Amino acid sequence: ITIELFPTVAPKHVERIKLLASEGFYDNCPFHRVIEGFMAQTGDGSNQDGTGGSDYPDLKQEFNDTPHTRGIVSMARAAHPDSANSQFFICYTDCPHLDKQYTAFGKVIDGMTVVDALQKGAYGSGIVQKPDTITTMRLLADT
Repeated sequence: ITIELFPTVAPKHVERIKLLASEGFYDNCPFHRVIEGFMAQTGDGSNQDGTGGSDYPDLKQEFNDTPHTRGIVSMARAAHPDSANSQFFICYTDCPHLDKQYTAFGKVIDGMTVVDALQKGAYGSGIVQKPDTITTMRLLADT
C-alpha cells in the first residue's frame, strides 16, 4: 500500500507518522478494527488491540478541508479531539460524517485492492479475531 502524505494540510500528524514509521513502530502492527464498507484501522504498535499508542504525547487536532473519501488516511482518536497519537484508518468509501471531525493526513495512491482484501471484523464492533498486519512501514521519499 502506498500512501501519499499531506504535510501542508496536517504537518504535525504527518511528522508523527513519519517518525513512528522510521522507528519501526508500525512493523507487524495489526489491522485490529476493520468494518466492511466503512474503514480499516491500525496503528496500535504497543498493545496491538486498539487500546494503545506510542510513548509520544497525543497530538492537537489538525482538522482540515480534505474530505473523507475512499482511500483517505486519517488519524483515529478517542472522544477528545486532541487525543490522536499513532492509530490511523483508511476509508473504504466516502464518509462525509468524519469531515472536520478527524485529521485527514494522506491518501492511498496504490494498493486499495490490498486494503479491500483485509480480513473484516465482527459485525458492529469491527474487531478482527485474526487480523492482517502491516509487515513493514517505511518512507519511500521524504515529503
